[in-house]
This record gives sequence, structure tokens and C-alpha cells, in this order.
Amino acid sequence: MNGEILSELILGKTISESIYTELKERISSLKSKGTTPGLAVVLVGTDPASEVYVRMKGKKCEELGMHSVTITLPENTTQEELLKKVGELNNDKSIHGFLVQLPLPSQIDEKTVINAIDPKKDVDCFHPTNVGKMLIGEPEFLPATPAGVQQMLVRSGVDTKGKHVVVVGRSNIVGKPMAAMMMQKGNGADSTVTVVHSRTKDLPGMTRQADILIVAMGKPNFVTADMVKDGAVVIDVGTNKVDDPASPKGSRLVGDVDFEKVKEKASAISPVPGGVGPMTISMLMANTVAAAERAAR
Repeated sequence: MNGEILSELILGKTISESIYTELKERISSLKSKGTTPGLAVVLVGTDPASEVYVRMKGKKCEELGMHSVTITLPENTTQEELLKKVGELNNDKSIHGFLVQLPLPSQIDEKTVINAIDPKKDVDCFHPTNVGKMLIGEPEFLPATPAGVQQMLVRSGVDTKGKHVVVVGRSNIVGKPMAAMMMQKGNGADSTVTVVHSRTKDLPGMTRQADILIVAMGKPNFVTADMVKDGAVVIDVGTNKVDDPASPKGSRLVGDVDFEKVKEKASAISPVPGGVGPMTISMLMANTVAAAERAAR
């Protein structure tokens, strides 16, 4: 490619809008049978990024005509108090899905809280039961960000069958589930998957082999042009705030990929912002609607 052809932009913002159109029909159908899909979010403390994300979720529920509850607890909430709240939501029939926003304050053990969530309402897909079901190819839910990436590939017409997918990063939230999903049988998968991370020897050599490169390292501009094969499809999951004196805010958002340089080599690439970010919320809404449909059967 090398600049001869401008790479196609894979815009999560546009793709998520088409998903919302589909969800509105499903929500309307549920409401006609007396069920309004309900999503609750529990926020402990005052993490600014979490607060923004929670507000966006609430706003989107409202736009779609879903029931939305936000529970804000103080920073000094005990684990026992949080678990009590989780128990109440497990038993609340008007709530079909809920999540406890991470990270949690240090006095609370995240694993204990995640394990206490009813797997049928675990729309973040963090409960070990749901992670296991996903791994064996029988998912109740798919984790929101990896599911968003997969939908971006499918709805952009990217053929994944037999392609070499390299996932950069091995977190429980993105890297591991992404790899598990791409190796399954079926649409948007059937790929040969390699996972690379901070301990990988010759990481650039591995990323250069990728037909589809999915980057979730959490380091700004980590993937440079020399790490990408000509014609590769690049999905950038990273969201990093970097200083920018030219910006009115004094900072700007960048991904884990050096977008300006890599877009000269890639056949298709997702930008930051406007790429994977909007997909995460749309997939969370889709999981909640699916949970409501199952509960209404």
C-alpha cells in the first residue's frame, strides 16, 4: 500500500448506530409484551473516567427507551455493603443486567464482587461461568469491548476465516477474551490467533505477520509503521490521554497505534477516538437486551 491507497476507516461510531437501530426494534417488541430491558450500574467512589462512562451508559439507555439505574456509593464503602447491593440487584426483576464499575477502591476485592453477580445478569461477561462458556463456544454473553471489535470486522466486510490475527495485550478485559473469540468456529472468527505481550521476544516480528492486528496494550502510539505488514487490517483498542499544548484542554486522546503513519500501510484501520470506544457501550446494551429476552421467555 505505502500511501498509494488511503486505508479504509473502520468507524465504530457509524457501526454502533446501525446496531442501535436493530436494538430499538427488539426493545419495542419486548415492551409490547410487557418487558422493559433494565440496566443498572454500580459506581463506588469518584473515578472521573468511570463517572463519564457511567453517564454515557445512562444516556444511551434513555435514548433507547430502556430502564436505567445508577447506584453511586461512597469511596469508603465496605465489601460487605457492596455485596449486599449486588444481592439486591440479583433479585430485582426489573433489572436484567448490571455491572459494578471497575476499578474498585483498595478495601474491596474485585474477584469476590464479580463472583457474587448472577451470571444471567453479568452483562460485562466477567463472571467465571460466562468466561468459561465463551471459551467453549457456548456464550450467554460476550465481553463488550472484544464483541465490539468482532462486530466492527464483520460489519466492515473483513474476512477473518483462516486469517492470522495477532492480539497485542493479554488483559482479562480485552486480550484474552479477544483471542478466545477469534479462534471459535463461525462468522467473524475461524482465525489463527497469536497473542503477544510485554514479555514476548521479537514482538515487532510477530506483529508484522498479522493479517489482522488488534492492539490493546495501554501504551500511546506503541505500534509503529515498521511493525505492520502492508495491507493489514488494524483495530486500535487503546485510549490514552497525552499532553497537547495546542489543544484547548491541554491534552488529547490517542490510541495504542501511531495512526498517521500506520494508516499509510494498512488496508483498513480504526481511529481513536471514534473507533472501538462507541462499540463497547453498544455491545453492553445488546447484552442487556439479550438478557431481557431470555428472562421474558
